Amino acid sequence: MKVRHIVTGHDNRGKSVFKSDGVLDPLTLSLVPGVEFHRVWGAEQAPTLPNFESVPATATFFPAAGGMRVTLSTFPVEPARPLADLDVGEAMAEAERKVPGLLSHMEPGNRGMHTTQTVDVNIVLSGELILELDDGAETLLRTGDIVVQNGTRHRWHNRGSVPAVLAGLMVGANRAE
Repeated sequence: MKVRHIVTGHDNRGKSVFKSDGVLDPLTLSLVPGVEFHRVWGAEQAPTLPNFESVPATATFFPAAGGMRVTLSTFPVEPARPLADLDVGEAMAEAERKVPGLLSHMEPGNRGMHTTQTVDVNIVLSGELILELDDGAETLLRTGDIVVQNGTRHRWHNRGSVPAVLAGLMVGANRAE
């Protein structure tokens, strides 16, 4: 998916201006063919204005407490499986380079199931997705549906007929002991 990315800001007189206008390239991973991630924005702590960054660098895919991430994710129609001749070690190294920390949240042997220390606001922009929770409960989300996840264990499925696009805002949270 081609994503146009526009960022506003201020000039040296404090006047509102367009700081950048370009295309965000998707991040793709050999481990999950057809999935695309677009890192739209992020911060490790509450931002300060004016903010002169174009796309702030973030250390990890998921934010720590107080941080935030904005993403677009495209999910292909299932089943999308890694290639049979995939070098798994290299594919995992590639994932760590492109989306640091993502794999550490994924459960080995339980494809796609993960838990994060975040509150996520997700909006289905196109297609349909099924959100599965840890007890197997599922709900179908259609274009325009919004789900707020509060640090739940979950995974996404696309059992529809077209790729699905999900916009997400992830806010790092502290989990009560």
